[in-house]
Amino acid sequence: MAASRRLLAIADDLSGAAEVAAALHSRTTRSRVLLIGRPGAVNGGVARALRPRHPGEATVLDLDSRYRPATEAAEAVREALRLSSPDENAPDALDTLVLKKIDSLLRGNVAAEIAALAEGGAGVVLAPALPIAGRVVRSGVVHLGGVALHESDAWRAETLPPPASVAHALGGLPTALVPLTTVRASRRTLLTALRTAAAAGRVAICDAETDADLDAVVEAALAEGPRMRLVGSGGLALALGRHLRTTLNAIGAGAAPAATGKRGAPAADAAPAAPPADMAVGAARAAASPASAGRPVLVVVGTAEPAAAEQVRRLVEDGAVHHQLPLAELLSGGAPVRLPPLTAPVTVVSLGAPSGAPDPAPPHGAVATDTAPLPSPRPAPEAITPAAAPGPAPSPTPRPTPDTPPTPASPPVDTADRTEPNRPDGQTGKQPGAVSGRRLVLGLARVIGDAVAAHHGAVDLVLTGGETARRVLDALAVAELDPVGQVHHGAVHLSTPDGRSVVTRPGSFGDPDSLRQIVQALRPHSTEWKVTP
Repeated sequence: MAASRRLLAIADDLSGAAEVAAALHSRTTRSRVLLIGRPGAVNGGVARALRPRHPGEATVLDLDSRYRPATEAAEAVREALRLSSPDENAPDALDTLVLKKIDSLLRGNVAAEIAALAEGGAGVVLAPALPIAGRVVRSGVVHLGGVALHESDAWRAETLPPPASVAHALGGLPTALVPLTTVRASRRTLLTALRTAAAAGRVAICDAETDADLDAVVEAALAEGPRMRLVGSGGLALALGRHLRTTLNAIGAGAAPAATGKRGAPAADAAPAAPPADMAVGAARAAASPASAGRPVLVVVGTAEPAAAEQVRRLVEDGAVHHQLPLAELLSGGAPVRLPPLTAPVTVVSLGAPSGAPDPAPPHGAVATDTAPLPSPRPAPEAITPAAAPGPAPSPTPRPTPDTPPTPASPPVDTADRTEPNRPDGQTGKQPGAVSGRRLVLGLARVIGDAVAAHHGAVDLVLTGGETARRVLDALAVAELDPVGQVHHGAVHLSTPDGRSVVTRPGSFGDPDSLRQIVQALRPHSTEWKVTP
């Protein structure tokens, strides 16, 4: 890959976009995240912003498409591709390398977006494995800790059952499985398999269990040039970052390629997929501006996963002020929920206080234990248009049985924020006691936006969950972010144009000390004091 080639990465939520930007940032001259709205909202200013400011720059777009109807998600991908190369006759029109970030658990509009990527005869190489998180692909099936995705509870907050395979997630799109034996064979063998799939108009689904497997996929795919489009999780983004670092070092400094070892197992002296946590925390601390020392940190936890509750408990144990927001009030549309002034060094806001609680700010250390995971804000299945791409390709809606109810572990999901067209009585048909994930996240974002606006001075943010992060930044009118580094895997430190810090992290990521590490990276001394009861 030439150092001057453009690199466009497309993500369907903000956590994914931040993860990709961090994976590429230290390996290319620069990377940045642009938050793009719904189709038709982009303009010439966005088109100009997509043009690289530096050789080898990576532009990462958050299309905010995971929970849109499938047709809208597909059109958002097409628009991003058009913006990246608006003039098809320009000499460099085909010189844009495209990476599409998808969820490693195959949630979202995977089929519709890949169908849009494949239009025009582009080859698509799909490798969703995320080895660092224990998510691998064997025989075309995603496994988590050795358990097949469709046999796990990873989709318990979704309204549909998980796909039985990666091909199943693509609906009727034509696919070709590239087994692990081929991925670990010679580069020529793997390249031949990818070429054969592309020539037949099939999406090449690659098995992968290690970072070295993903390195092999990237190396072979890029040998075909930018017409071969990459699709995968953060694991594939890291592999691309490693490849670019080696390539740019060889071009700019004549450096020898980094050792990769025998395919199938990382070499002992190979570059790590991500910096160790202590090094990353140190880098994040070093990047913090001295002016940030007096700014409050607002931690927003947009999930009620038990793991997140424990992370909050530990941060509160360090002295952070904790406010739990009552779900009923967030959903009611009545008087807005208000946070007290942000006077503490660290404030944590989470969901799950029971309805009717007298005080939305329970004592320090009190974390709700009877809450279920935040439901998906995905629209009702009938709201998703069956076909997302023109032509003979079958419906990209991948999951049958749209009437399958949510699993008992999750509260009923109110997907009827609109009236159903097949109900002449105008009733919504939502289940009693149902919780609307979309309305809940929007209500949370309004509370955070009001609190930040009321504070005199800048506030740094820690946002867990891609949907939560996007809605909060939308409420604050933040449209561009520059990556600073990673605190730990998935926890990406970014900066707004006016210098505020934003750390995003998927809701379920991180060990019990994740939020501690993030806050300590931003404010090394902010939580060393204790609150005495």
